[in-house]
Amino acid sequence: MNRVVRFHETGGPEVLHLEEVPLPEPGPGEVLIRTRALGLNRAESMFRLGQYGIDPVFPSGIGYEAAGVVEALGDGVSGLRVGDAVSLVPSFAMTDYAVHGEAVLAPAHAVVTHPERLSFEEAASVWMQFMTAYGGLVDLAGVRPGDTVLISAASSSVGLAAIQVAHKAGARAVALTRTSAKRQRLLDAGADEVIATAEEDVPARVRELTDGQGARVIFDAVGGTALADLVTAAAPDAHLVLYGLLDRAPAPLNVGEVLFKHLTIRGFELFEITTDDRRRAEAVAFVTDGLAKGELTPTVDRTFPLEDIAEAHRYLEAGGQVGKIVVTVPTS
Repeated sequence: MNRVVRFHETGGPEVLHLEEVPLPEPGPGEVLIRTRALGLNRAESMFRLGQYGIDPVFPSGIGYEAAGVVEALGDGVSGLRVGDAVSLVPSFAMTDYAVHGEAVLAPAHAVVTHPERLSFEEAASVWMQFMTAYGGLVDLAGVRPGDTVLISAASSSVGLAAIQVAHKAGARAVALTRTSAKRQRLLDAGADEVIATAEEDVPARVRELTDGQGARVIFDAVGGTALADLVTAAAPDAHLVLYGLLDRAPAPLNVGEVLFKHLTIRGFELFEITTDDRRRAEAVAFVTDGLAKGELTPTVDRTFPLEDIAEAHRYLEAGGQVGKIVVTVPTS
């Protein structure tokens, strides 16, 4: 038998349970992976709560990210071998493939062999955040040397990845965080500057840091009431990429600033990149190159054993982490 994480109704972390199900067999184009580590994301929390873009079908599995070892290959799968250490690029719906469990199926296009220097915990912390950061900053905003990039929710796994992606592209990374409590940890993580949004005047600090020009790229996971300050902090012709909705309050918008600054405000989902074969390949190549050169390094905040999956979700929702929350899977 095989233990997987499932839930039978939407709700808080307490609805998650480990359940025994038969070991699956890979069909055509599928890979069976014996997992060693599972990456936890805000997307899983929203899915569990019934607040995601797709609704769970009960009993529902959960999970976008995992790392482990290939156990079996379905017909037509090439480029992989049994025993390969692999991790998963989120490029499928959780209603089709849910990968938080001991042995899971994944579509072959989502399975990537990662650099040997990465632990399984680190490998489970790569693809959601670095692909999201690449997609928003490089693919959409075209970040370039000399740019100032504002990164909200900077202590999240995606925020930390965005700092590194901005640097790889030659830009300056300015981390936005609610209070100064995480300032030093963000500086240690590579941020060039840190702005505490609840304690400082964001537009004024950005003007100070950019000689009055503003930020050409803004990468925002928050939305809500703080969006007004980001628009004011933007440079003429800036790109403001919205990839999250941590604040669901209505967002005030100074249309005059958008109009006369010629701003581009763009909503972005990771799956725009990962479900397009060409863009996914380009993104994987960028991230793999960065991992190999040490320019991109995942940050693991804390690990939980599989038996404590509900507690891991509680910790995620408390919002105190700096980096990725990982669930470890026993090998026996």
